[in-house]
Amino acid sequence: MFRIEYHCHSNYSSDSDALMEEMVKSAIDKNISEIAITDHVDYDDRYEVSNYNDYINDISIIKEKYSKKISVIYGIEIGLDNKKADIINEFSKFYPFDFIIGSSHAVLGKDLYFDNYFENMDKFTAYTKYFDEMLKNIKTCLSFCVYGHIDFISRYGIYNDNSLKYSDFSDIIDNVLKELIKRGKGIEINTSGYRYGINQTYPSFEILKRYKELGGEILTIGSDAHNVFDIANNFDIAYDMAKQAGFKYITRFKALKPYFVLID
Repeated sequence: MFRIEYHCHSNYSSDSDALMEEMVKSAIDKNISEIAITDHVDYDDRYEVSNYNDYINDISIIKEKYSKKISVIYGIEIGLDNKKADIINEFSKFYPFDFIIGSSHAVLGKDLYFDNYFENMDKFTAYTKYFDEMLKNIKTCLSFCVYGHIDFISRYGIYNDNSLKYSDFSDIIDNVLKELIKRGKGIEINTSGYRYGINQTYPSFEILKRYKELGGEILTIGSDAHNVFDIANNFDIAYDMAKQAGFKYITRFKALKPYFVLID
C-alpha cells in the first residue's frame, strides 16, 4: 500500500523541536512510502524558516540517506495573504519545491491563534470573513498545490459552539472549492483535529465530499505533525474517508506537478 505523509514540521518551524531526520525515521517505522517536509513560511516573521538554503540542503541529505526506504520530497507550508501575493509568488521560484501547502493562518492581518481576531464578531461573520479572504488568496497566490486544513478556523473560535457546519456556509465554501478546482489546486485531509480533541479531520467529511461532487480530484493526506509521535496518526480514518467520499486516487507531487496513485 502506497501511503503519503504530506504535512509535517521539523525544528525549522518555530513551533516544533523535532529533528527532520527523526520525523523521516518515524514515517519509515509507520510504513509511509513518501513524505513531504513542509515547514512554515509566514510573512509575519513568526514562522519563517531562518535559512532556506540550509533547509533544502538538509532535506537533500536525508532524501539521499533514506532513499532505499522512503521517498522524501521538498515541501513547504506558506501562510497565504492576498495582500502579499507578489512576495509569496516570487518566493516559490527560488527553491526546488516539489510541493507547497497554502494555508490561512491569519485573517485581515490577525493570527487565528489569538482570540482578538474573533472579538466583537459573531461566529457567522468571523467564519465568513475567513472564507472570503481564502477566496482572495486562491485568486492571487499562484504557486501552492493544495489548500491546507481549509475549515480549521473552528479550532480557534471563542464561541459556545465552534463547530463549522457546511450547510451554514455552503455558498462561500462552494465558491472556494470551485475556485480551487478551476485553478488546478487541491485540498488535503488533515488529521490533526483528532489530536486536538475535535474528533474530526480538516476538512470535515461533508466538505470533502462536496469537493469531490464539484469535480475535485487533487487530494493529499497529512497529519500536521510537529513531533515524531504524531506522524501518520489516524491515517486509516483519512484513507477510509477519501474512499467514502468517492476518491479512487491520492495525489503525489514532483516539481509542483500532481501525479495520481490508486488508493488500495
